[in-house]
Amino acid sequence: MRPIEDRRIGSATAVIDPAGDARRTLNQETARIPWRDLQRFFAQGKVIWVRDGLDLIETALLIARDDAPTIDAEMARGGIVPVPDRQARDWFETDASLWAVVVKPWVLVQEAACTSGSTPTPAQGSSRTFCFAPPNGLASE
Repeated sequence: MRPIEDRRIGSATAVIDPAGDARRTLNQETARIPWRDLQRFFAQGKVIWVRDGLDLIETALLIARDDAPTIDAEMARGGIVPVPDRQARDWFETDASLWAVVVKPWVLVQEAACTSGSTPTPAQGSSRTFCFAPPNGLASE
């Protein structure tokens, strides 16, 4: 990681944190997107799945910094993997919405966790969980 630098701006000294700036930018460029909209990138082999338990933004930073040892170790553990065909098919069939961020040439995706007011519900016949919002957007207490 690059060190934090002090920079003179006018009569004040500003602290510049390159990692913080990159993290902020990646966070702002992260959005939920339907899996169907990522099909073209999947077909090109450019979609990387960041498994639950890993931070999508931190993983994007590792890739942006080309931190090969850390990336290789996480890939060996299965935390960062190219999206397998079976998973792609599952996301397509369930019309999944994923968090995504681009670190050229890659598109990193992660399954979207339930948001505030939605209820995690196990899918019938599957170990997967889906999020369902209560009717009229009212959260249950």
